[in-house]
Amino acid sequence: MSHPDPYRFTGPADDHGQPARSGVSRSDVLRALLWTVLVISVLANSVASYGDASTAVHLAFGVVTAACATALVLQRLRGRR
Repeated sequence: MSHPDPYRFTGPADDHGQPARSGVSRSDVLRALLWTVLVISVLANSVASYGDASTAVHLAFGVVTAACATALVLQRLRGRR
């Protein structure tokens, strides 16, 4: 019995020998986007802490960070069903 390769980008071949479409779903793209925005907002908030930024800037980056973290947790919980 062969085991599927978890690092393979293409799926198994179809009946005509063509590789099947890769299984990249909208949720995968959304998760990558959320992680990217989360990292950027955390870094921006750190830079604002070392700079002379106002409280509004810190709050704005904090809200973005909290929203991304919440969305990632909700997506993870929905995916476990």
